[in-house]
Amino acid sequence: MGERRHPNVVNVDEIEPMKQAKGGFENARKRVGFEAGGLALGCSHTEVAPGKTAFPFHYHSAIEEALYILEGTGTLRIGTEKLELRAGDYVAFPPGPNTSHALSNTGTTTLKYLALSSPATPITLDVVAYPDSKKIAFAAGVDPKKGLQSGWLFKLIKEEQPSVGYYDDEPLSKE
Repeated sequence: MGERRHPNVVNVDEIEPMKQAKGGFENARKRVGFEAGGLALGCSHTEVAPGKTAFPFHYHSAIEEALYILEGTGTLRIGTEKLELRAGDYVAFPPGPNTSHALSNTGTTTLKYLALSSPATPITLDVVAYPDSKKIAFAAGVDPKKGLQSGWLFKLIKEEQPSVGYYDDEPLSKE
C-alpha cells in the first residue's frame, strides 16, 4: 500500500474492505473516517452488489446516521415507507425507531455510498448493570425528566444469556 501522505489523509483505494455476507445480506465497507484518524465523526465507504441488502432493518439509539449515494440505485426502507435512491441523494437518520432503515441494491451495478455517523448522545442513552441479579438494562430515547423507562427502548436481560449472531432471525439471512 505504500507510505501515507499524511496521518489524516486516506484514499478509499488504500483501505482493505471489511466484508459481511449471509443470504440476502452483503456489503464491503471501508472505514475511511477511522483510517484518517477521525474520532467523533464516522464515515464508511460501502459497496453493495446488485440484489443484495447492506444491513438488516435497524435504527440507532444514540447516534445520527446519514447516507450519501455515490453510484448506483437502490430501494430504501425507512420507517413504514420504501423509496428509490440514486446518485446524489442524501438521507438523514436521526436516532430512534421512526427512522429504522435498510438499503437494498435494486439496480444492475454496484451501489456505492458513504455512511456518516455522529458521536453518541449520552443524555438520552444508558446501560445499567445490576451485579446482584446479573442483569443489564439498555435504555435509549430517554426523557431525562421521566427516567429510564420513558425511552422508546428499554430492555432488561440476564448476563448469562448467550450472545446471538449478527444475522440471527433476520429474514434475508435465510436466502
